[in-house]
Amino acid sequence: MDYIYAVAAVLAAYLLGSLAFAVLVSRVMGLKDPRTFGSKNPGATNVLRSGSKPAAIVTLLLDALKGFVPVLVVRLYGDSIGLGDGTVALVALAAFLGHLYPVYFRFQGGKGVATFIGVVFGIHWALGVATGLTWIIIAFFFRYSSLASLVAAIFAPVYYLLGDRMAWYAETPIAFALFVMAALMAWRHRENIRRLLAGTESRLGSKAKSKA
Repeated sequence: MDYIYAVAAVLAAYLLGSLAFAVLVSRVMGLKDPRTFGSKNPGATNVLRSGSKPAAIVTLLLDALKGFVPVLVVRLYGDSIGLGDGTVALVALAAFLGHLYPVYFRFQGGKGVATFIGVVFGIHWALGVATGLTWIIIAFFFRYSSLASLVAAIFAPVYYLLGDRMAWYAETPIAFALFVMAALMAWRHRENIRRLLAGTESRLGSKAKSKA
């Protein structure tokens, strides 16, 4: 019976993660499909390129929630039905993979930044704050969203291990899941990495400045 609950939780997390809110929010708000302009990535950053900050904020929050909610629910209530840290790790991966490869959208999803942040907040609020602050600091000083996302993703599992026995008890399955998600995010950002190395990656606020 525990096995059935675990499979159901993982499947539900993947299906929730597969909801491409960038596309759905754009449709509801009468905006262009984010897969047809800019980076063609169905994420909050590309929705922002449509010119609608409210749509981008809503997309960001919903993408984060689909990582946060399933992880938090299993972490808080999983013990009562025999679900342990292994299931928490699998649910986290499933929600993240749902965003990257959504079943509803021909497995063509986003890069997973907001969903990843939601996942780490679901694991522990302090881990989420540390990861989020890392993104903000890197973005503020270097003005590259992609670089901030990559650094935050790399540091998240490091923070998790460093916080062992101080803020939480680090569990091997969860640490492994965080490393896997960081690797997948780096893979999804491979074009951004090439542009960063070539010095052609666009900076945050560059579009607004050019318009001014």
